[in-house]
Amino acid sequence: MNSDTIVTAVPVRQRLQQFIEHGTVQRMLLALILLNAFTLGLETSNAVMSLAGTAIHLLDKAILAIFVLEILVRLYVHRLAFFKDAWSVFDFVVVGIALLPASGPFSVLRALRVLRVLRVLTFVPSMKKIVGALMQSLNGMLSIAMVLGLVYYVAAVMVTKLFGAAFPEWFGSLGASLYTLFQIMTLESWSMGIARPVMEQFPYAWLFFVPFILIATFTMLNLFIAVIVNAVQSMHDAEHKTEQDAEKATQLQLLQQMQQLKQQLSEVQQQLRDRSN
Repeated sequence: MNSDTIVTAVPVRQRLQQFIEHGTVQRMLLALILLNAFTLGLETSNAVMSLAGTAIHLLDKAILAIFVLEILVRLYVHRLAFFKDAWSVFDFVVVGIALLPASGPFSVLRALRVLRVLRVLTFVPSMKKIVGALMQSLNGMLSIAMVLGLVYYVAAVMVTKLFGAAFPEWFGSLGASLYTLFQIMTLESWSMGIARPVMEQFPYAWLFFVPFILIATFTMLNLFIAVIVNAVQSMHDAEHKTEQDAEKATQLQLLQQMQQLKQQLSEVQQQLRDRSN
């Protein structure tokens, strides 16, 4: 009885895996994710919710039920291997958050339902490559962030000492200086809003602001971009190398088969010569 169950269970898992990984099913799930993103956006409109709020909530629950069913099928198909894949764990967490109660102390989690839209990353290969590149570049980005943090700290101490007494709102404390420097780094009203008023009392203040912008904004930002671009290029090169290796392996296999055929043909020709003699 148990052996029959095992024999019939394996094909069922295989059929479910083929079904859930079929291109049509994947495209349907992607369409549901995009539809769910649209409905979640509609829920932010009081006018729309007053007209069709019930229908939108029912559609949202139906889509969530399909997502839960999909996760259960994938869990049944892959078993513990499901949790070895980072993207599968990501899907599991996103759908799991949507199942938490949206009332009482968990009401704030209702806003997190929009995280379901991020499942698009799982279904679009190009997006997965970008996210993978970002993950690979984390070490380099962390090093740049540490350098930037050091520059920020030194600059914040300097402006607090230099301009804190005259402009306590902007540079009166280390925290205020860090926030003001962040505003300057974003180039948001840095000249007319901060630099020029400071230069009215400290004419040579530009000697600080201009180098800081060049270092913090242009240099560091370009370094971040360079690290990400390098990671994307590395992934592209790795994929290209894999394709080349596969092509070489195929060519080698064909060459071996041709050599075997040539050897067999030579043996046949030799046998024919022996018979003719």
